Amino acid sequence: MMAGRLRVSQYLCAVLLPLLLTAPPQPATTPPAASHPVFTDVTAAARLTWGITRIARGEANLVETMGGGGGFVDFDGDGRLDIYFVSYSMEPQGPDRRMPRDALYRNNGDGTFTDVTASAGVTSTGRGMGLATGDYDNDGDADLYVSGHGAARLYRNDGGKVLTDVTAAAGVSSNRWGTSAAFFDFDGDGDLDLFVANYLDFVPLAPGTSPSGAGARADRFPCQLIRDTPFCSIDRFRGSASSLFRNNGDGTFADVSARSGIGGSVGKGLGVVAADFDGDGWVDVFQANDTAPNFLFRNRGDGTFVEIGLDAGVAYDPSGRARGAMGADAGDVDGDGRLDVFVTNFTHQGNTLFHNQGDLTFQDVAARFDLARVSLPMSGFGARFFDYDNDADEDLMVANGHPFEPVAEVWPGITWAEPVFLFERVGATYREVARERGAALARPAPGRGLATGDYDNDGDADVLLLTAGEPPRLLRNDGGNRRAWIGVQLIGKTTARDAVGAEVLVTAGGVTQRRAIAGGTSYCAASDRRLLFGLGEASRVERLEVRWPRGRADIMRDVAVGRYITIREGS
Repeated sequence: MMAGRLRVSQYLCAVLLPLLLTAPPQPATTPPAASHPVFTDVTAAARLTWGITRIARGEANLVETMGGGGGFVDFDGDGRLDIYFVSYSMEPQGPDRRMPRDALYRNNGDGTFTDVTASAGVTSTGRGMGLATGDYDNDGDADLYVSGHGAARLYRNDGGKVLTDVTAAAGVSSNRWGTSAAFFDFDGDGDLDLFVANYLDFVPLAPGTSPSGAGARADRFPCQLIRDTPFCSIDRFRGSASSLFRNNGDGTFADVSARSGIGGSVGKGLGVVAADFDGDGWVDVFQANDTAPNFLFRNRGDGTFVEIGLDAGVAYDPSGRARGAMGADAGDVDGDGRLDVFVTNFTHQGNTLFHNQGDLTFQDVAARFDLARVSLPMSGFGARFFDYDNDADEDLMVANGHPFEPVAEVWPGITWAEPVFLFERVGATYREVARERGAALARPAPGRGLATGDYDNDGDADVLLLTAGEPPRLLRNDGGNRRAWIGVQLIGKTTARDAVGAEVLVTAGGVTQRRAIAGGTSYCAASDRRLLFGLGEASRVERLEVRWPRGRADIMRDVAVGRYITIREGS
């Protein structure tokens, strides 16, 4: 997020430089217009009544305007996705002036949800940020980590009935500004560790107080107040190193940030993707930084990481400047078997698609795939690759929204609320089709987190759009399941149960698709842990292969479609 005077022409030149990559030719798969799926806003019908409509002004607004996290999690283990919302404001809400808090909604299986916040033991209040889910104690249910501005919480899931706050006992307390987080097994010992991206070194003054040193305060809060809302040059703030907590296997964690090398790099972390980018069987970490060089932490396999963002070509834009990077996701956009990285950026910068060259270097090919130009007026936050129309290739959705509410007073034509992007894969490129896929996608929002998941188990991916200063929206995918599909849930045995770092290859109709289970992704959001493959017109899956981290493979043949299957490592 960068509020400097940016030259649009400079970024246009940068992203339109000649690119060497040529994507392999693919047949156009766009179906007739009548068969296109649409997204329907079912928030009210689903009985999701939680929402924040008022956020802080003054200095605290800098924290609260970045909020808007949450996502999907099967809290009670019944095979249906529940929804968790992270409270990011300390402003009293509504006519009864209630202090907002996190909320958990249980999926009733009939399209509606029930608020079970109190009975589940959710107590979080304060300036929360993001949600990460993972079975850190390998007991078969999903635990939750909520990041925040001095408001971190680790909830242990006790049998799908109660979430117990074990933050202090587990050793993961933090007073820093945590944003996106990811559970993954970095040391290969069979249990999930925890990575937390930290943002700015910043603590807002309490209302009515004065700074003890004006010079020191100006250094820590280099913002201009417009209508009591801070318009900030984020590049003038001090950043913060991220945190890595190693799972001790007994319910506690050890802070190994310094020992592992993660703590040696100071950034301004917002988006996180944990995945095996070099194919060596060890999970690496990409971190999107705001006005600081992006990080790529390569896992050496010996308990340590080395930061290689500059050498890998992901740190800066083509002109050598750090972008205001917000969210990130990983996907294999050209079918070469390597994970590429998509990154959302601040207004006037254009979004980035880093193509994995296979030698631990990446090339920005956003212009080649027609993903950069359209995004220049927007501030992108959450992003997810998913096959919304089940035509056997991955599409891409992006949540947009400016972090400064009265931005039009500074940059005419730029708005606080912005529509989402839905980039549909058509042949060797993408086409932005959001407004053609239902009024729910055309309606602007101050978008932040974006989570995907098949909450109604009908075989197409739905969307949870999380916002700042507005209630979240549940967008049901209507018609994506007209084509064939198969869903895959992995359970590790030697690998940690959540199987982060594993890959699934599905061959149907002669076409092979590859997906990886990643940690983190998007912006401050948690998505469905299951992998959902669209299969086009195929009637059977000819071959399904699971490649577990560090070598083991399980193979199935002649698998029926139109269902979710569970594959346990080694079975």
